Amino acid sequence: MQINVNGHHVYAYTGGKPFDPAQPTVVFIHGVLNDHSVWILQSRYLAHHGWNVLAIDLPGQGKSDGQPPETVEQAAGTVLALLKAQGIEQAALVGHSFGSLIALEAAARAPAHISHLALLGTACPMKVSPALLDASVNAPEKAIAMVNTFSHSTLCPPPSALGPGTWLYGASRALMRRMLASNPKVNVFHTGFKACDSYANGAQAMAAVHCPTLFLVGRHDQMTPPKSAKALAEHARLAKVVEVNAGHALMTEAPDEVLFALRDFLSA
Repeated sequence: MQINVNGHHVYAYTGGKPFDPAQPTVVFIHGVLNDHSVWILQSRYLAHHGWNVLAIDLPGQGKSDGQPPETVEQAAGTVLALLKAQGIEQAALVGHSFGSLIALEAAARAPAHISHLALLGTACPMKVSPALLDASVNAPEKAIAMVNTFSHSTLCPPPSALGPGTWLYGASRALMRRMLASNPKVNVFHTGFKACDSYANGAQAMAAVHCPTLFLVGRHDQMTPPKSAKALAEHARLAKVVEVNAGHALMTEAPDEVLFALRDFLSA
């Protein structure tokens, strides 16, 4: 569905179910050069088990128009404006990587409106190496290859992700290329990385969150190492840390473990 947010359309995948105001809502927020599709298993399951699902494409990329967010704070404002546009009084937020910082900042800004917060592949600070920042502008194909090398700990996912035998590196590269090409005016690769690199409000934001927080950690994550997420968890009021056998691409490398952790957390 397309939701009018601040005069622009933000696309939200609903898991194949119509929005029902009587049901609880969960918003999924993707990372840099990803889109709503990275949540395919988790979003469809929850949509068919009593939840409204809004798996969004961030503004200015994928199926959403508008200007790509240049900061985490700006993106968090968009998420909160989306909730208001849909008349949602309270929602759960689930974010991965860049999306985890956006979810965290949104939950800190409007604690009364967030029921649950799940942070996957998170860290703060989420510093990006100068070499990778430079490559995202001057050699994007090289940067995409670097990100995929660092993000995956295996070549193929279990059957419940993208299908038996799917090549994770190739599928992820194709998605990243498509997202980069979706906005010919703004380099959403560099813009997203720059936003991650410059965000410095993590500890303060975490302390301002009132709801239960789930930290889903990839045991082999080289992009956001487990110790970084666990350090952030020390600032949370109600934290639960779950470690899964995956790299940074948790949703496709450990789809069932991620789904079950989210299901149990959201139903608690």
